[in-house]
Amino acid sequence: MKKIILGLLLLGTSLFAELQNVWVTPDFLKKDIKIIDVRTPGEWKETGIVKGAYTIMFFDEKGRFNVPKFLEQLDKVVKKDEQFALICRTGSRTTEISKFLSSQLGYKVINLKGGMKKLMHEGYKPVAYKP
Repeated sequence: MKKIILGLLLLGTSLFAELQNVWVTPDFLKKDIKIIDVRTPGEWKETGIVKGAYTIMFFDEKGRFNVPKFLEQLDKVVKKDEQFALICRTGSRTTEISKFLSSQLGYKVINLKGGMKKLMHEGYKPVAYKP
């Protein structure tokens, strides 16, 4: 039910969302922008993470989410008016999360299209995830 409600919210606001969608590249990672990895701990352990990225899970392994908990953790890392980037495995999850954060809550979000799969395909070597 939560997924349906979030989907409807995102669908209804996606026409008004103003956010950046950028293909992720190793060169993009050289910028001074905080990166939030929204994947699951299992994914972080499996592939590693972008060096310096903050790991804040949005959807768990069963597709459940807790928006207040995510926002609480996010607000410890970025300021509301600070631009930051979101990354996941392929960019699908971050596309929806970015729309929600920018259009509903006013965050300045960069969605990293292609995600970790694209980065690793381009030769990027992630660092090990340390809980």
